[in-house]
Amino acid sequence: MSSNEFQTLGISAPVLKAVQNLGYEQPSPIQAQSIPILLGGKNLLGTAQTGTGKTAAFALPLLSNIDPQQKTPQILVLTPTRELAIQVAEAFQSYAKHIKGFNVLPIYGGADIGGQLRGLKRGAQVVVGTPGRMLDHLKRKSLNLSQVKSLVLDEADEMLRMGFIDDVEMILSKTPAESQRALFSATMPAAIKRVADKYLGDAQQVRIQSKTQTVERIKQQYITVKAHQKMDALTRVLEVEQFDGMIIFVRTKSSTVDIADRLQARGFSSAALNGDLSQAIRERTIGKLKRGQIDVVVATDVAARGLDVERISHVINFDIPYDNESYVHRIGRTGRAGREGNAILFITPKETRLLRSIEKTTKSTIAPLTMPSNAQVSDQRIQQFTEQLSKTLETPRLDKFREMIVKYVEENDLDMADVAAALTYENQKERPLFPKLDNIVAPRQDNSGKNRDRDRSRDRDGKNRDRKGKDNFSKDSNPRNPRAKSERIIRDEDGNVVPMLTYRLEVGKNDSVEPSNIVGAIANEADISSQYIGQIILHDEYSTVDLPDGMPDDVFKTLKKARVRSKALNISIDKGGDNTAPSNRSPRPKKGPKKVKTGDRDSAPKRKSVKSDGTAPLKKKKKTYTKKDKKKK
Repeated sequence: MSSNEFQTLGISAPVLKAVQNLGYEQPSPIQAQSIPILLGGKNLLGTAQTGTGKTAAFALPLLSNIDPQQKTPQILVLTPTRELAIQVAEAFQSYAKHIKGFNVLPIYGGADIGGQLRGLKRGAQVVVGTPGRMLDHLKRKSLNLSQVKSLVLDEADEMLRMGFIDDVEMILSKTPAESQRALFSATMPAAIKRVADKYLGDAQQVRIQSKTQTVERIKQQYITVKAHQKMDALTRVLEVEQFDGMIIFVRTKSSTVDIADRLQARGFSSAALNGDLSQAIRERTIGKLKRGQIDVVVATDVAARGLDVERISHVINFDIPYDNESYVHRIGRTGRAGREGNAILFITPKETRLLRSIEKTTKSTIAPLTMPSNAQVSDQRIQQFTEQLSKTLETPRLDKFREMIVKYVEENDLDMADVAAALTYENQKERPLFPKLDNIVAPRQDNSGKNRDRDRSRDRDGKNRDRKGKDNFSKDSNPRNPRAKSERIIRDEDGNVVPMLTYRLEVGKNDSVEPSNIVGAIANEADISSQYIGQIILHDEYSTVDLPDGMPDDVFKTLKKARVRSKALNISIDKGGDNTAPSNRSPRPKKGPKKVKTGDRDSAPKRKSVKSDGTAPLKKKKKTYTKKDKKKK
């Protein structure tokens, strides 16, 4: 690895050291163009797809100009979702590893605000969060923006689709006029361009057109597993897949050694390949792979650069790359010399958005791969065992062993088949021929998750809803939603009818509210999937919305505080008519309550560290109706 190219960009020594430790090879196009601009204190308007390295493009230069002694926020980053806020905060923490006294604080709705208040009081140079919770802290005066030097809007077009653009403008208006500003967006709709013109003024523009194309002859598949299940899933795939040579890509150098050792212990001939190894050792390892002396190499992107071995039939992305270009470079190690290749990608549930970004960039669909079953693993082990047995039977030096077994059988009046079975049993103890492997079930994703993401996107930008608010969830726009209030039939994944209840929201047409704003607020605060958000009717002073009956108290209280157009929803049970005195009591399910989980993009339990994903489902008595329902199967 060479970090000289990063060094020439001018980032500070502590940040450069972190880049070296992370094993970054060279700046991506968005990084190479953006870093010098932001280092120079200028405003930036960047257009680039997710997965092109945008986070490092703004984090590295802004951290290089940070003052560790100043404890009030110096960098403010706005993101549309909780997941992205956590991801960006983790990236800042990694890049600032060698900056003493550095703190980053992620803040988002639904989480324990007390912990966030304490974090802000202790001091944090970087605050990353969602617009709604940012506004809450501003109104509480717990977030001080007077010393903010730089403000970043990440995925601005997504914030527009979710109805947050007014909140974003409110926050922008409260930051110092002289502060540096950067806006990143995959697209540049008129509303985003208007915000950029108003608040970024003379910003320099960087536009990255992705030229990545899919690699022909390569079969691409993915498996969704929890992080702690990855190693078991990898072993199972290796047992079932018929491969010649293989490269397994991971993010860190330490992982190459750890995984290679664990595979070796499980019977696979493997070796590590990373930048810490001398050139001689790396060349020797590649030579062994070419000659078939080892079958699996566990490598980082840096170490595998330029690697060309014809016998590589499979590439496994054990860790998904954050840069889409890196994904294409990785899978390009297979399918060489006109041969067919196979690429398998491991993702955790929260990395689904990165998978979709890769598909969009490469203009391809990556198909889901079903986790090999116990029976498949058993069949493969039995086949390998019988093949080895056949080879052993050809050995000319079995006479003494045959005599020993025959004598043993005769003396003990045993059946030869029983003895053979006993020997087989002893031989397979360390690697059972009939294993009882742990059940690895990935969260269910309908149509590989693509339709769900598309439906959610359409729900949020309002394309499926009548903006006049008359029949906002009509049969024509979305067959899963109610055709009319009198026959609001919504079914769960099992086809069961979900009982709905009409709620009143204290925002309406006079507040310039649209259905997309309401859907965005409810989805982000209560983690209710858009398919379970029913009919929305807008009135002048208030609105009504149909939601699953049996909402828990804590979710109800969270939604009461949620804001649309800077106004609290103040949700209550609708009493019918133009009632002006909303009920403040939380709904009480009549029988067999169906609870709604919390822990959405913008709501999660108390976070104690940046590395936590912040999700924790509530205990439930019966079936829930949240975004995670689709993943249960």
